[in-house]
Amino acid sequence: MTKINLQHGNCVELLKNIPSGSINQIFADPPYNLSGSNYQTVRSGKMVVCDKGDWDVIDDILEFNETWVKECVRVLADNGTIWISGTLHNHPSIGIILKKLNLWIINDVIWFKRNAAPLLSKNRLAPSTELIWIGSKTKKYYFDYETAKILNGGKQMRNLWEINAQRHLTSHPTEKPESLLERIILLGSKEGDVVLDPFMGSGTTGVVAKRLKRDFIGFEISPEYFEMADKRINKEKKQSKIVYSDKLINKDEQLRLLLEKQAKYNVAKV
Repeated sequence: MTKINLQHGNCVELLKNIPSGSINQIFADPPYNLSGSNYQTVRSGKMVVCDKGDWDVIDDILEFNETWVKECVRVLADNGTIWISGTLHNHPSIGIILKKLNLWIINDVIWFKRNAAPLLSKNRLAPSTELIWIGSKTKKYYFDYETAKILNGGKQMRNLWEINAQRHLTSHPTEKPESLLERIILLGSKEGDVVLDPFMGSGTTGVVAKRLKRDFIGFEISPEYFEMADKRINKEKKQSKIVYSDKLINKDEQLRLLLEKQAKYNVAKV
């Protein structure tokens, strides 16, 4: 039976209670440090001050990232992988820290959002990508190459992933698409493995981990988002469906059969 362990609090403190080497896969979507009076965003077609919440205001992003990444590396299994998402605002520091901690950097995945929102200002290029570092403690890490190949229509999967941005299912400002997490968890873990998300947010990683029969541990510092994630993950039923597009499923019967076998239920066409 799938085990779900959700805890409200600071992930650095909560990680200290996890035994070393006990986690098979970590997906982390840490604060990008985009909030503050000097940062702007678009809301309802107008430029406004970016304020995602106190959790997104970091005084020293390098120190912050190194602290939580160290604890994640400690709890990661020798054959496990850590996946860390970000943008140009925080991702360079993550790369430096992974090298400093002597991790084997497997890939830098570029998530390309073909339908990304247009940019109102005319002094730079419209941001359409996010980055995902993949690292491990040794070169003997788990990676499901065959599944990756099937997901890519029978061809070797590259590190450029074209996955459209999706309308958020919750009010969380940085919610990731379930389809993105489905791919990550399918490639980086097996059924029955333990998946950890130290910045759980609205609970997307937990929903997908439960759907794919992985045990899940999730931490969230915001009371509002913890409650949101708790309800969302607990609401997820055993017979929920994997989300992939009609186009992708209809193109590859092998993909449909694989996904149904992996999750032991039907694939949802969206």
